[in-house]
Amino acid sequence: MQLIAAAIGTFFLIFAAAGVVDADKEKAITHAGVAVVWGLVLMVMIYSVGHISGAHFNPSVTMAFATCGRFPWKQVPAYAGAQILGATQASGTLRLLFSGPQDQFAGTLPSGANMQLLALEFLITFLLMFVISGVATDNRAIGELAGLAIGPISGASMNPARSLGPAIAASNYKGIWIYLLGPSAGTIAGD
Repeated sequence: MQLIAAAIGTFFLIFAAAGVVDADKEKAITHAGVAVVWGLVLMVMIYSVGHISGAHFNPSVTMAFATCGRFPWKQVPAYAGAQILGATQASGTLRLLFSGPQDQFAGTLPSGANMQLLALEFLITFLLMFVISGVATDNRAIGELAGLAIGPISGASMNPARSLGPAIAASNYKGIWIYLLGPSAGTIAGD
């Protein structure tokens, strides 16, 4: 049940948040608007299935929890697989619904220097994990507020499944290493 919840949560996170970008053919939705959608969907998924799966929806977060002894290492591959499967299925569904030119690709593609992007992914994912650790795992914090605290800052990739799922669905792996390495290192450092 935990793996199904992880896959479903990741599916809806990617489907809704990347879907709003795909559906916005006139480019009327601003970056802030997209970030709000990501935050709201993440918050809803945390409240919907967080009690079942832990609401990681992100292989890097799962790995960071395991690194710090808050999640069993033996479950990391299965959780990461479920998260990537959910993201890939969501991306495939979006490609079927919004088939079109390459600019409708729901993935993350590098638009700057590789090292600059790697540093940015590291830093923003560090911040994400710092907030997760402070709100969701500290016994003195109010864990029920994790959805409100974490959701609004999650507008960038910060998630290997978020980048790998669309890359698999579109067979477009340009710069994928940035979105695998940066978030993974950032979450471990932020925990």
